[in-house]
Amino acid sequence: MANNPPVKSLSFDSRIHGEHKHKDENIGIKSFSFAARNPSSDFNNDYNFQKPLTIDECDEENVNSKEFTLEQLCEDIQQFIDSITSVSDKDELPEISNVVVKFLKKVESKMEEFESISEDSIVFGRDVESDACFVVAVIKLSALMEALQGLKSNYLIPLLNQTSSVLHRAIVFLEDELRLILEESACQDAHNVGDGSDAKQSDSSFNKLKGKLQSITSSHHASDEGGDSCELPSHEGSDGGGGGGDGDCLGSGENQGEGNEEQPIIFPFFSSEAVSSLRLIANAMIIAGYEAECCNVFLVSRRHVFEEEIKKQGFEKISMDDVQKMSWEVLESEISTWIRVFKYCTSTLLQGEQSFYEYVFCNHSSTYQVLFADLCYAVFSILVNFAEAVSMTKRATEKLFKCLDMYETIRDMIPWIESKATMFPSEEGKEELKSELSLAKCRLGEAAVSIFCQFENSIKGDNTKTPVASGAVHPLTRYTMNYLKYACEYKDTLEQVFQQHLKTDQTEEFSALDTTLEHHKEEKHEQQQQQQQQRDVEQHPPFSRQLITIMDLLDLYLESKSKLYKDPSLRFIFLMNNGRYMLQKVKGSSEIHQVVGDNWCRRRSSDVRQYHKGYQRETWSKVLQCLNPEGLQVNGKIHKPILKERFKNFNQLFDEIHKTQSNWVVSDEQLQSELRVSISAVMIPAYRSFLARFGTIFTPGRQVEKYIKFQPDDIETIIEELFDGNPNSMVRRKI
Repeated sequence: MANNPPVKSLSFDSRIHGEHKHKDENIGIKSFSFAARNPSSDFNNDYNFQKPLTIDECDEENVNSKEFTLEQLCEDIQQFIDSITSVSDKDELPEISNVVVKFLKKVESKMEEFESISEDSIVFGRDVESDACFVVAVIKLSALMEALQGLKSNYLIPLLNQTSSVLHRAIVFLEDELRLILEESACQDAHNVGDGSDAKQSDSSFNKLKGKLQSITSSHHASDEGGDSCELPSHEGSDGGGGGGDGDCLGSGENQGEGNEEQPIIFPFFSSEAVSSLRLIANAMIIAGYEAECCNVFLVSRRHVFEEEIKKQGFEKISMDDVQKMSWEVLESEISTWIRVFKYCTSTLLQGEQSFYEYVFCNHSSTYQVLFADLCYAVFSILVNFAEAVSMTKRATEKLFKCLDMYETIRDMIPWIESKATMFPSEEGKEELKSELSLAKCRLGEAAVSIFCQFENSIKGDNTKTPVASGAVHPLTRYTMNYLKYACEYKDTLEQVFQQHLKTDQTEEFSALDTTLEHHKEEKHEQQQQQQQQRDVEQHPPFSRQLITIMDLLDLYLESKSKLYKDPSLRFIFLMNNGRYMLQKVKGSSEIHQVVGDNWCRRRSSDVRQYHKGYQRETWSKVLQCLNPEGLQVNGKIHKPILKERFKNFNQLFDEIHKTQSNWVVSDEQLQSELRVSISAVMIPAYRSFLARFGTIFTPGRQVEKYIKFQPDDIETIIEELFDGNPNSMVRRKI
């Protein structure tokens, strides 16, 4: 073996070795951090390097001869890393300086200091500067490991093992610390953070270290993926959040005018100090190559926190079987809670979680995308499963509006997913989540269409044979019109679900129903009117057509129920009441009026007028016949017996009408007034004229009292007592 040539001394560690220079002056050499072999020498691949010291073998007196801070040792280690990574020739492998051992010893000492604190206590946050320096040391450990592994030299294995051991111990500590902070800081409502003063104080402390930390870490670069670096960002100036650049991850800089006071950053669940600590730890773990471990802690912790928060808001996971067994009252309450929690998750929790991830992982966009997407999948999975279970419950008319509320909640969420496109690691991941939401929305839409289309069964299935007392509005009329009025408040949504989910067989069924209705209507309208009405209906979109069909079916139902009344007059009162109720409901709601249109309102008004005329014809035509002067004269003279019979019949009929129809009900005040006015306009003038012309024929006294029971004012009073549902009304007679 050839003699080794003289070794050229190269030194970077003047602080460690400079104090021993006087001892070596006679020898004529300086202390070495590493040695570079003369390129011209012939080494024959046989190396005679000194075995590197380990922590256990290191001379304590030598290592601890001068105390250096961890920050100073980080600087020296970086210089050492730079020197060995710049070696291009295997022959130039350096000797290992005591600075490496000193650095490892210092890190272990720091670890022991941290571990001396209570096992379940959070260490980070007590001393922000100390935390930041330790994070930098972990990053340097990782860089040292990478540099030593790159040399691929057997003689460095002991030092490599020692470095690996220290790094592993540090990462385990950081992982535990990360878990503790996430667990103990979670479940803190945003308002508990205060007015932001703590955030300002924490961020101020963090920013004081920014320049120092960046100068220490600037020479180290993480993998090229996502442009990650170990630079610790400030809250100043930004290109926007989450892009993985070197600026502020919150995007607050450009939107603030110069000189504006920086707004405090407040996160749901976390104080600002906790978030700053999490950012330090996560940044160190990712740069050190432990991104998977870091993400796993976040994934488990954040899923658990969100599940607990959802439970805290009143919504718990419910199996599909349990949903099927629930009574509607209980399920309705659960749906209301579901809607509130769904909106709370998207507007508050996930929105805050996005800001949280962007802040903590502001230089690692791919990391926070994975975490945010996973949390979205977990949260929406819980919510979507319940929605699908509801869509599969038994169809019932009362469930329509809650189904539509759930449909709208999910539908309005899909654009929110689109707006978070940058928060998903891939387009496929975003589309997968949208697909799950769209499927649940589709099932709810199908359920809503089915429920509404089956509403006609509520009308067809009513087989009661007892007429409604007093000709009042039928309960089914009230229920149907209120139901349709409420449904029209969801008009746009119902039109949407009908367009998307109305099945062909249902369309054919509606056409058959339309034909049936037309057959019945031929009894009421001229053929030309029939055809025009059919054309009007066909011009409506599917939901509007179905609603008009239901109203027409209700019309037929009411006609059939009117035949249960033996009194034709009461039959018309019943039809008038119900027809007027339907008309007023339509006129009183712009939504339902927009659906049925003006033509329907005109037809319904015409129907009500016809019912009115029918009532007057059936009730008052016989009374007016009594007041007809024709037939009273015999041989040019008033035949008194005939006149007596006329007054007697009038009194009897009028008493009977009063007794009967004062018990009838016309609930619409305007219709009631119109009826009374129209009756008075016919009866009072006719009676006044008849009484003035023929009343004087009777002998004053008993005859007058016997045959003239009512004065014109009495007639008016009695008419005013009709249709108020009061059978005990008394007539004030004026003789």
